[in-house]
Amino acid sequence: MSSSGFDHSRRRLFTRRQAVDRPALPWLKTAQFHELCTQCGECINQCPEQIIRQSGGGFPSVDFQYGECTFCYQCAKACPEPLFLLSSEPPWQAKAVIEQHCLANQNIDCRSCGDSCEPFAISFKLAVGRVAEPQINVSSCTGCGACVSVCPTAAIIIKHI
Repeated sequence: MSSSGFDHSRRRLFTRRQAVDRPALPWLKTAQFHELCTQCGECINQCPEQIIRQSGGGFPSVDFQYGECTFCYQCAKACPEPLFLLSSEPPWQAKAVIEQHCLANQNIDCRSCGDSCEPFAISFKLAVGRVAEPQINVSSCTGCGACVSVCPTAAIIIKHI
């Protein structure tokens, strides 16, 4: 159990979300990843947010249930293989997506995702007789994942667009 008293692994027990939905690592040269990654774990050890975890196949992968990516580039600096692009490149083309089981679709006001979104990419559209619905401005979304772990229904995913 984490220090916050919340067991993230049990939260995903009944979800159908695949690990393929989420991006592996920022700045990654994805075409060469599985051929060149030695699964040494240096990127996992150097991540200050501790969101890089070993996936089912043993390769490192970002898990936003544990927090957000601050795009610090420490994973890339620690990697002994030529797997990463330069830090001057965009980290990835991943964006947040809100799925149908969002509480707003059940007429329950939540707004936790908007409160956690530092680039203010999530706004709320007002509707008569209903709660405000979250909407993502994909041009403002960095794909950091700050909105993922705070969602009480796990209705937000980060995926490549």
